Amino acid sequence: MKALLSSRPDLWFLFLFNAVVAATAPFVVDGTQGVLTAAGMGVVSLGAGVELVRGRGRRKAAAV
Repeated sequence: MKALLSSRPDLWFLFLFNAVVAATAPFVVDGTQGVLTAAGMGVVSLGAGVELVRGRGRRKAAAV
């Protein structure tokens, strides 16, 4: 599982897909369920985005 989640294309997919779903969920799903869906997807998207940024720093340090 760790190898899958450390793959850059997979992280980009998680980041972009979940960001789009988080942005549109409150408009598509009514009420509390839409807000909670947006919050959950937003957390996953932020986690993938943070890992993309952290991974970039690690690659630069390894190259030096």
